[in-house]
Formats: sequence, structure tokens, C-alpha cells
Amino acid sequence: MATAPKILIIGGGISGLACAWRLQQAGLPVLLLERGLHFGGVIDTAEQDGFLFDIGPQSFTNTKALSSLIEELGLGGELLRADPRAPRYILKGGRLVPAPLAPPQLLFTPLLGVRTKLRILCEPFGRSRPPDTDESVAAFARRKFGQDLLDNLVAPFVSGVWAGDPEKLSLASAFPGVRHLEEGFGSIIRGALKQRRESAGARAQLCNFRGGLPGMVAALAARLGGSARTGAEITAIRRAAADSAMFEVTCSVDGAAQTTTVGALIIAAPADQAGRLLSGLDPGFPASLARIEYAGVAQVSAGYRLDQIKFKNAESGSGLRGFGFLVPRSEGLRLLGTVWNSSLFPGRAPGGMASFTSFLGGMTDPEIVSYSPERIAAIAHSELSSALGISGAPVSQHVSRWDRALPQYNIGHARIVTALRELCAKTPGIFLAGNYLAGPALGACVEHANEVADLAARSITGG
Repeated sequence: MATAPKILIIGGGISGLACAWRLQQAGLPVLLLERGLHFGGVIDTAEQDGFLFDIGPQSFTNTKALSSLIEELGLGGELLRADPRAPRYILKGGRLVPAPLAPPQLLFTPLLGVRTKLRILCEPFGRSRPPDTDESVAAFARRKFGQDLLDNLVAPFVSGVWAGDPEKLSLASAFPGVRHLEEGFGSIIRGALKQRRESAGARAQLCNFRGGLPGMVAALAARLGGSARTGAEITAIRRAAADSAMFEVTCSVDGAAQTTTVGALIIAAPADQAGRLLSGLDPGFPASLARIEYAGVAQVSAGYRLDQIKFKNAESGSGLRGFGFLVPRSEGLRLLGTVWNSSLFPGRAPGGMASFTSFLGGMTDPEIVSYSPERIAAIAHSELSSALGISGAPVSQHVSRWDRALPQYNIGHARIVTALRELCAKTPGIFLAGNYLAGPALGACVEHANEVADLAARSITGG
């Protein structure tokens, strides 16, 4: 570290990489250190037996911030867009039922009973206000529409997106847009229909890259060059002096201890790591960050021949078309849901084959992450085979496990974030970035990273 950077970023996931890129574009000396051997966190791919399996996130919604980053990196030509009309399914009673994707469809789905449909039909003509307390997703669904909708639609969606428990997940923190609809319109459906009219019925489009999400990670790392390093273990962070605004950071790079002095630190590591790193500056950091729960998740990627799969789309009569399916807990399965990768993006499976990614575990089934990869693979194959009518063994399988895969925006999360902001305000020069703060989606991480980078830049330049 011959030339000390003005800003040091710790953590080489998407948040850290996006922060570093933003600062580099602003012309500020920056260094990113990642303790692992590769950038991108859980983002990876596995190529085996002719399949390209996406490891970690399977796709992303192309937000404005993310779209700008993709263009800046010259990746626009690599972008793949899934068909927004691809059907989604819910596994109910052992069969796949099309999921209602718009309010009117709720009135015709077999997933809901007559009483629930009457509540849905009457909801736009009433007016309600959310409680002043932090309401769980489950409590909200019961209050507005009843247990039926919670069990068969809301809970599977929460499991699929957050790997979370709807009884614990905070509506205001995890789905702020839904709470804002009730606050602004007094009716979820009335507000949703108005938004749909204003957007001309456009749906958020899911995207990926030809070679998977690691393509964006690699492009960021390549542009950052020597300003981003892996294999760097941070061993100490302290004030350069009692009354100094500078920080001394000691780390081990390739087994050699090095110390550098910086004017600002962006901690883009997971919450538990961030707490340990900042414990010497203020004990409030580890105390607050330890309150953020994470869900463990197991992921099984699998490939099959099309002639092994009995399920056919009702609307086409043949083939396999769709985003995938979610599984209510009442089905008694371990699967949270399965993404049909080869139906969404080209190049995921060889000709005559299909690829799937199944997720298991989460907050409602934490034990499964401790199972062996072979046992997890067998469970996923058995349950996927039952849902899609698959005969025979998979052509290829790949298992990934993470004890701390997704942060949970549970009841009280907003208070934790407020406490962390106050701690950062008390500790000038310290900034936090990561998927536990402003949303776990890729676009949310990039947008928040841009905001954090701008704040750090202003703290250094006085702008």
C-alpha cells in the first residue's frame, strides 16, 4: 500500500464493488479489500455437463441505477431479458396452479376460497389505515384479506423472495411499497390499480447476462484493477490518534501485515463481520449489527432431459414455459420454490434439456442447511420430480449452502437501521453499505452503494 487511498472499502460483494466504481469515477483514490479469494459474495456460476448453473441470485430487476452501471461497464450487449409474460405457479394439492399476477385475477384463482374473494372484492370500496406499530407481513395479510391469502399466496412469496418467516418479517421494512399504498389510498387494491394504470400495465422485467451475473462482477473488478484486492484479512481498525479524523487499518495481505491511514471507511461486509470490524470504535456497532438475523439457504441446480419431464403448460400444450413455482408450507415439502432457468434465459441448458434451481431452508426450515450435499440433492430431486412428473435421475446436479444467505428485515429492523445511522453520525468517516440496509435485491444494493459513495466522497472533499 505504497500510496495510501483516501477511502478504504472493506468487502468485495456487489455493494463494495459498486461503491469503489462510483468513487473511482469521481476521481478519488480508493482501495477495496476483500478477505475471500473472489469478488461478488455468493454470486457465481457452475459449468458442468453442458449446463450453466447460476449460483446465488438467479436474475435481477433492471433498475435505473443498475441499468446505468451496466451501460458504463459496456455490458449492454450481454444483457438477457426474460419474457415478462412467463407464467408463475403455486404448488397446491400436488399440482401447479397459475399464480394470479394482477388484482382481477385474484377473483378467479382456485388458490383462494369464496370468503377471501369477497374480502378482495370489497377492499377497494373501503378505507383502512395501517397500525402505528411495526406490523408483520402475516399480521397485515390476515387483517386485510384473511388466513387463506396468507397461506396460499403471501407466505410462499415471502419464502421465495426472502427465505423468510411472514410472522417475523416487517411489512414496512421488507415491502414498504405495500404499506405506502394503504397509507396513501386507504386501499391496497385501489392503489395498486392506479399504479398499474400509470405504468400502462408494464411489469418489472427480470434480467441476467449471457454468462451469468459473475460477468458484471468481473467487469467491475477489471475496471478497478489494482484498486481492488482479494485475500486481504482486516485485523484492526482504530483512530490514528485520539483527536484524529483519520483511521489506521491493519490487514494481512498474502501473509504480510500492512497498515494504512485513510480518511474514510466504507464497511460493505455482512452485518456480523461489520460488527467485529467496528467493535474497537464503538461497542454500539456490534450490538446493533448482531440484531440482524440471516436465513440459511441451500440451493440445488439440476438438469434433466425434456423427455424426462411429464409436466406441460396448459396454455401451450407442450414444452416447458414459465418462471417457476413457489411452495406453500401447507404442502409439507422442504422446497421453498424452483426457478426454471432454461425457460427464462438461453444458454442455460444443452439442446433437449432443461435446467432448474431449487431453494430449500430459510427461516421456517433452518435445519436443512446442516445436511450433507448428497442428502439435500436427494430431497430436492424427489420433491421436484413429484411436482413436475420427472422420471429418472438428473443429468447433472450442483449443491450450494450458505449458513447466512439473506438478511431478514424482521420486526424492529427500521429501529436497527436508525441506530446504525446515528452511530455513523457519531463516528465521522465511517459508512455502512450492504444488503441488510436498503434491500437485498441487486438494484437496491447498487442504488444504496451510489448514495454511500457520494456521502463518503463529500466527507473527504468537503463538498
